[in-house]
Amino acid sequence: MRLSSTAPQRVGIVGAGMVGLSTAWFLQERGIEVTVFDRKGIAAGASWGNAGWITPGISTPLPEPAVLRYGIRAMLSPSSPVYVPPTLNPRLIRFLASFARHSTAARWRVAMESLVGINRHALSAFDELTDGGVTGSAYEAKSFLAAYRTPAERAILLEEIEHIRAAGQGIEFDVLTGDDARGVEPSLSDEIGAAIRLHGQRFMNPGDFVNSLAEAVRKRGGTIHEGYDVSSVVDEVGAVRVSSPIGDVRRFDAVVLATGTWLGDTARDFGVGIPVQAGRGYSFSVAIDHVPAGPVYFPAQRVACTPSETASGSLE
Repeated sequence: MRLSSTAPQRVGIVGAGMVGLSTAWFLQERGIEVTVFDRKGIAAGASWGNAGWITPGISTPLPEPAVLRYGIRAMLSPSSPVYVPPTLNPRLIRFLASFARHSTAARWRVAMESLVGINRHALSAFDELTDGGVTGSAYEAKSFLAAYRTPAERAILLEEIEHIRAAGQGIEFDVLTGDDARGVEPSLSDEIGAAIRLHGQRFMNPGDFVNSLAEAVRKRGGTIHEGYDVSSVVDEVGAVRVSSPIGDVRRFDAVVLATGTWLGDTARDFGVGIPVQAGRGYSFSVAIDHVPAGPVYFPAQRVACTPSETASGSLE
């Protein structure tokens, strides 16, 4: 939200996850004073519990034709990792209907083309953060494997890669047999019969990185309010007002909403009608004898494995 043609000098940011704090850091690069609010704390949501992959090569729109074959069913299955709890909530029903409606080849292609430019700059943006003093590390994946039981299972990702390339995004990969994959990553069992090795991807510990990003924002003079619930964001003449339920009021030249799944609750008044629905995920660490050199993905099982640099000899 921006109310004038002049560049804002003071910006409020709602959300202290990866998106909100990255926005704060890059605004500071341009000399803008930033204040960040989060109803819980730094990296308290998805920015803590995700796999920590930086994979512009395979960052694609989730709605796609294949979703109509398995995705909606998976969303409604209690045993699915992407389960969405069913309710009579009309917002959820509208979300599922809209998701299915957008799962076409034509809409996927348009959305993919819009992501190409963002994906192209993703890795250099992380380089800029670390070069600028953010102490969290983004590691080069010496190997990044998508592993399958059979070549037939692998065909789905190979087809998607061709569509990704057709949209204008470069991606380097190798097609491997099961034995080839075990040569790259000895942790894989004999049940793996096919794989794809991706090149040029990275990974991180997301919670550590976001906390180091918050530290960098504070060191540069930014303010972060944790446990601050923003109840309303209102356009006023010459300012944007941010209010809390207890009556605290702050005013800024502009406000950025980076609240993830809660975006619709705050942005609806500004004409943002895109529904955002939280799914379900699990994050845990397990000790193993051999830590992989990079992430391992089991697409058929929806399992993402990431080497942990904070827990010696473990996968997350």
